[in-house]
Amino acid sequence: MPKVLVVDDNAAAYNGALAQQICDRLRASEAVETADIVTAPDDLAARLGGPDCVLVYLPKLNVKADRIPDVAAAKQVFQAAAQTGTGQVVVVSCAAIYGTRPHNPGLITESLRRSRNVGNAIAYGWIDLEECAEAYLPEPTRLVLLRPVTVPGRGEMVFFERLFNGRFARVVAGHDPTLQFLSPADLAQAICLAVEAQAAGVYNVAPDDVIPLRPALRLAGVRRVPLPMPDTNRDFIRYVWTVSNAKIKDEWGFEPQRSSVDALRDYLAKRKGKPVPALDESFDFFGLDKEYTDVYARTVWAFLRHIYWRVEYDGLEHVPTQGKAILAGVHRGFMPLDAVTLYMLLAKEMGRYARFLIHPTLIKFPFQFNFMRKLGGIIANQENADWVLQRDQILGVYPEGIRGAFTPISQAYEVGRFGRNEFVRMALRHGAPIVPFVNVGAAEIFPIIAKIDWSWWKRFSMWPCFPIAPPFPLLPVPLPSKWHIQFLEPIPVGQLYPPEAADDRKIVKQISDQVRDRMYDSMQTLVKRRKSIFFGSVFKGQKA
Repeated sequence: MPKVLVVDDNAAAYNGALAQQICDRLRASEAVETADIVTAPDDLAARLGGPDCVLVYLPKLNVKADRIPDVAAAKQVFQAAAQTGTGQVVVVSCAAIYGTRPHNPGLITESLRRSRNVGNAIAYGWIDLEECAEAYLPEPTRLVLLRPVTVPGRGEMVFFERLFNGRFARVVAGHDPTLQFLSPADLAQAICLAVEAQAAGVYNVAPDDVIPLRPALRLAGVRRVPLPMPDTNRDFIRYVWTVSNAKIKDEWGFEPQRSSVDALRDYLAKRKGKPVPALDESFDFFGLDKEYTDVYARTVWAFLRHIYWRVEYDGLEHVPTQGKAILAGVHRGFMPLDAVTLYMLLAKEMGRYARFLIHPTLIKFPFQFNFMRKLGGIIANQENADWVLQRDQILGVYPEGIRGAFTPISQAYEVGRFGRNEFVRMALRHGAPIVPFVNVGAAEIFPIIAKIDWSWWKRFSMWPCFPIAPPFPLLPVPLPSKWHIQFLEPIPVGQLYPPEAADDRKIVKQISDQVRDRMYDSMQTLVKRRKSIFFGSVFKGQKA
C-alpha cells in the first residue's frame, strides 16, 4: 500500500483546510497505508520514499499575479519527486486551463488540447504548470493531472471570491454563462480515487450540474453591475468553460456528492457565518431557459410570426412528439432568425425545445450570447450532438454549414454541399429519424446581392465574408417577407440501418443525397407556387 504525502504550498494563506480534508479522505481508504501533509517542501526529498510513495501536489499560487501557479516553486517539488523515483504524482491543476472563448463547446472534454490562443494569463499559468510537470516527471512516474472546476475557497480563482463577497459584482452586459463549482469533499474523493487506481493521465473533475451566473449572484445576495467592456479575467463570466466529468466517472467510478449550487451555498454560508437559502431550481447545462422562451414567444416572436413575417407551415405532424430526432434544414439570410423561428414554433405548438447546432460567431457578442444560448443554441461539435440525442431530444442542424447562410439570393433556393455529412452519422449512431425541412421566404429578409472578402472583418466577426444584403448594412432591419415552412416525411434511418452503418461511406452518402434531393424538390415546388415574396399562401387550406 502506498504512503501519500500531500504537499500544500498554500497552507499559510488558506489555513490548510483543503489539504486536511484530502488527507482525511486518504486515511479512510483501505488502499492507503499513511497520509501526511507537508507544508515546507524544502525537505520533501528526505521524506519521499521511492516507487511506493505517492505525492499529491496543491500548487503554490502567486498572490501578486491573479493567483496563477508559481511554476518556480512547482519545479522544486517535481525535481524532488523525480530524484527519489516517486511512483505516482497527482497534480491538482485547474479547468481554467481551457481558457475562455466563444469556440469553447460548452461541455469541454480532456481531448481539447492546451492552447495559448485563449488570451488569458490565468489559463497560461496552468498550462505552464502542467508542462513543467510533464517535463520533470516522465515515465515510469505515473503523472495524474486533475483539472477541477472552481473550488470555492481554494484560492485558485480569486476573481470569483471577489465576485461573490462584495455588495456589487461587475459583470459583462449581455452574457449569462453557466458555471460549475466543486465541493472540496468531491475534490478529495477524486484524489483518493486516483491514488487507489494507481493511474496516470488527465482528468476533469466537476459536479453533474451547473448554475448560471445570474442565480449564482442572487444566491450570494450580490447586485449585478453590467459593464460593456470586460477586463481579460472577466471572460470567465463572459464565455462558457464548463467541463465534462464523463471520463473520470467511467474510469474511476467518480460520483460527485454535492452539486454546483450546494458547493457555492456551503462556501457562502461559511463566509457569512449563517445559512444560505436554497435555490429550488434546476438549470440546463447549455443554458436553455424555458421561461425566457415563453416570454419571447408571447411578445417579440408573436409579432414577427403572426404580423411581420406571417409564418405559415405544413407537415408539423412529421416531427416526433417524443423521443430523439434530427431536424435537417437549409439556412438562408445569414442571421439565425429562421432557426429561432423554428425553435419557437416547436416550443409553442408541440411543447418541444429543439437544440440547434450553431457557429461560435453567434455567441461572441453581447446579448446575442444570451439570446442564442437561452433559446437552445449549442456550439456545433460531436460531443454536444451526442449529449442531445442521448437524452431523447430534438437536434437541429443545417448541413451546409455557415457558408450556406451566405448564399447569394440568386442561388437561395438551390442546395449546396453538405460537408462531411456528420448529421447522417449522428442519426445512424443514435438510431434517430431525420426530418428534413425547408423555409421559403427567410432568404429575402436580407437578400445577399454581393459579398466582400475582407480579412479584418472575417477575423473580427468569424463570418466567411462581409455581405451586401439590403437593407443591411445601412439599416440592419429584416424585410417583411412572407415565410413558408414545410416539414418533410422523416427518414427512419434507425429502422433501416444498424448503428455500424455510420462507418459505411456509401450508406452515409446515399442518405445524405436523399435528404438533399428532397429539400431541393420541396423548395422548388414552393417557389413555383409562390405568387409574391410578401403575400399569399403556398399551402392548400393552410392559414397563415
